[in-house]
Order: sequence, then C-alpha cells, then structure tokens
Amino acid sequence: MTTTAAIFGCAGPALTPEEAAFFRDVRPWGFILFGRNVESPDQLRRLCEALRETVGREEAPILVDQEGGRVQRLGPPHWPRYPASRSYGALPADLQSRSELVGLGARLMAHDLTAVGITVDCLPVLDAPAPDASEVVGDRAYSAEPDEVAALGRAAAEGLLAGGILPVIKHMPGHGRARADSHHELPVVGASREELAGRDFAPFRALADLPIGMSAHVVYAAFDGERPGTLSSAVVQQAIRGEIGFQGLLLTDDLSMQALSGPLSERARLAREAGCDVVLHGNGDMLEMSEVARGAGFLQGAAAVRAREALSRRQAADPFDVEGARERLAAAFEGRLAA
Repeated sequence: MTTTAAIFGCAGPALTPEEAAFFRDVRPWGFILFGRNVESPDQLRRLCEALRETVGREEAPILVDQEGGRVQRLGPPHWPRYPASRSYGALPADLQSRSELVGLGARLMAHDLTAVGITVDCLPVLDAPAPDASEVVGDRAYSAEPDEVAALGRAAAEGLLAGGILPVIKHMPGHGRARADSHHELPVVGASREELAGRDFAPFRALADLPIGMSAHVVYAAFDGERPGTLSSAVVQQAIRGEIGFQGLLLTDDLSMQALSGPLSERARLAREAGCDVVLHGNGDMLEMSEVARGAGFLQGAAAVRAREALSRRQAADPFDVEGARERLAAAFEGRLAA
C-alpha cells in the first residue's frame, strides 16, 4: 500500500467522518497532536486508536510537542506541568546531575505519552540561542552553550527512548541565531559556514546518531541566500546531511508557518525535492491538508528506508519507578512539578 510522505493533524478531540475518510484515502505516514486535540487520557487514547485505524497501521507514528514549559500539549489537570528545558540548564548543580534530571523528566514524559498511544516526542530542542536571538527558542533551549545543549539534549533523548518514545532533534541545522519567529516571518541568518559549524551545528553533530530530525524554516545565507533550510537542497545536503552528518529521517517543521510562502502544494514539493523525507502540516485544515498531500508525494526509496529504520529504534519501555522519579524531580524544582 502506498503511504503519503506527510504527517497531518486533526481539528478537534475526535475525528470527524470527513477527516477519517480523508486519512483513509491519503494514508499519511503519521499524525501530530496539539492542545486542541487533548481533553483527557481516555479521550486521547481513543483518538490515537482512531487515527491509526484510518491508515490501517498499528505502528503509524503519532507525534506531539511535549517539551515542558510553554510548549506542552498534555498538561494539568490530567498530566504534570513539566519544567522548561532552560530550567534544567539553570539548576545550581554540575552537568552530570543536571543531565540525570533532564533524563528523569524525559522518562516521565515518555511514561505519560506511551499510556495514551503517542509514540514520538518532538524533543530535544538542540538550538543554542545567541544573545540577540528571537525569543521563539528562548527557554526552550537547555543552555546558550553548545556543549551543555548537547549533553542535556542527549540525556533527554535517552530518557525518551528508555520510555518507548522516539525523540526528534530540532531545529536543524540550528535556529539559535534567528532574530525573527519563523511562525510569523522568515528569519535570515548571515553567519559564515565556519561560525555555524563551530557553534550552531555542534549539538546536532553530537546527536547525529538519533533516528529523527526536524528542519528549520530559516535562511542560512552561507549555504543558500534565497530559500529557507526546509526548502533548500544546499542546506539539507551540505549542512544537515554533510557537515552535521545526520543520516536519519528528516521531517519538515510545520509547512503552515508564515516563514514559508507560496501554495502549500508547492511548499511540500520543494521540501521533498530539497531532501526532506516527510513533510509536516499540523493545523488540521482539510483544504490545506489536501494541498500538502498533492505536493508531498509517496514515501518511497531512501526516504522509506529511513522511515522504517527510525521506527525500528522504538523499543518497549524499561521498568521504571514513576512515583519515585516524580518525587525526585519535584524536589529538584522545589515542588513546582504539579498536576
């Protein structure tokens, strides 16, 4: 059966008949959930089951952005409020201790996600923000120091994997210098290749062995002065696949973001031609998803191989003392981990 090289969202907490029919016809590779899709554990479990039923694949990945802090789709009253990534980096402890706590937090989030049927978390953020950068990354980054970002990002990824969740490293090849929010406009980074390689690429290079990465809607003038990274073969092939050395499954950031322009079908087509394996569109708009599907094409060839290899990295969750971990994390943050 053919699979469209796309990840789609849906509009609400349950599938409409129209959405179910569309997904059965288009057969996207996976799905992504947002706050609008989340009401309770039982509801979310039913939604995940319904999404997988539409494509007839029990292994169909379901993604979410569950970082902690201001980017957390599952939250109170049913799930804990987790600290922002920067909160871990700012703890008054050595790097090893902070890494252990990051891993603990990620393992707890993995426990929450696997319980409802979610299998992929768009975490860790490996961007190292520059002092004058947009706050779109801000406290979503573990640190402004690339070495610390790499160490804490590794701990998060390992915590997710231990809990049966596939991590996604983002935003490749680095959003840390962007002075604009790519949700609303197109950032342009003028740093040289040497500057990018020495700082921005470093955390991604250190975690290039992980199974899934996400592109950035940012122009890197040193590689391509016109097209954002998501749509640029120079950025994908030279920076991401080349200098960073990432050979895993490459997803786009959300194609509906305002950093990109032009018809959505064209955005999807250009992203695939640039070397992105799977395109992502999250707002659940049926007309927009139809456009994206037309441009995305089928998942085949090397992209299909990378997709299979990425899914094969997901393992059953290790045994874990959930309550003990929650108590330890809450103590580290003085009781601020609360449902």
